[in-house]
Amino acid sequence: MSAQTDPADLPGVTKQQGPGPGTPRLPGQRGGKGRKGGTPSGGGSGEGRVLNVFSHGVLVIWGLLVTMPLLWAVVSSFKDDTEIFGSPWGLPSVLHFDNWSRAWDKANMGQYFFNSLIVVGGSLIGTMLLGAMAAYVLARFDFPGNRFVYFLFVGGMGFPVILALVPLFFVMKNMALLDTYHGLILVYIAYSLPFTVFFLSGFFRTLPTSVAEAALIDGASHTRTFFQVMLPMAKPGLISVGIFNFLGQWNQYLLPTVLNVGDPDKKMLTQGLVALAVSQGYKGDWSGLFAGLTIAMLPVLAAYIVFQRQVVAGLTAGALK
Repeated sequence: MSAQTDPADLPGVTKQQGPGPGTPRLPGQRGGKGRKGGTPSGGGSGEGRVLNVFSHGVLVIWGLLVTMPLLWAVVSSFKDDTEIFGSPWGLPSVLHFDNWSRAWDKANMGQYFFNSLIVVGGSLIGTMLLGAMAAYVLARFDFPGNRFVYFLFVGGMGFPVILALVPLFFVMKNMALLDTYHGLILVYIAYSLPFTVFFLSGFFRTLPTSVAEAALIDGASHTRTFFQVMLPMAKPGLISVGIFNFLGQWNQYLLPTVLNVGDPDKKMLTQGLVALAVSQGYKGDWSGLFAGLTIAMLPVLAAYIVFQRQVVAGLTAGALK
């Protein structure tokens, strides 16, 4: 065979002429001629843009509907009564900080704020501790009656609280827990446990079991594994359900109205706001009312602003798992 012989000229060797009509084309490979009849690039982008604009428009409208009343209440808390009725949508000419001091001292909003802080703080700690322990056991351990206990907690979410008010009142009265901080804390914990266990049990199931098994192999007890290994891993879920419990307990009105009936110094902030609103029919201190309303809103807004990233992370952790 000569050195200049082309291997393609040998018998049995077919010379490649490029991809034929039936040859599949690799993604991104371009042929020698222009493509006809193919799917145009960017197809459906117009419809996607319309949907995107529509969804963003709905979110903007929803955001305005939520934020405008809050901003209006905050601005009104710095006006006097004349400006509230004369120019309800205008900015205050002078910032009246005395509205806040009057609501805090004369309307006893400071005392009500302190009462709510004690009760909600104690109940939130108890709810998160007991709820996390119960949810961890129900999610990670198999024992007879596991699903029965779990569905008891789930059923508690659907039980109307208003049906339990009368028997709850007499139970608290017989135990001498009416008009007490610890009595209301216990009721708040029982009220919030079903949702907490339901939420955290699903979150604990998404955590990897290998980490807990490694801790047990290293000699850690179940208690140490829970508090030092699994609980820190569940931090996003704990913050999320903690925020929801804080919102529900801070804005609770029905339970303290029924259980705090004797001592006016033990009233919660929601009860103080209602009493302040009722008194406006006789005193007309609307600027003080808006100041009290803003005082009640500030802790809730601050908690959500500080922990908004953790709330989103906790809600999406199960879906991204």
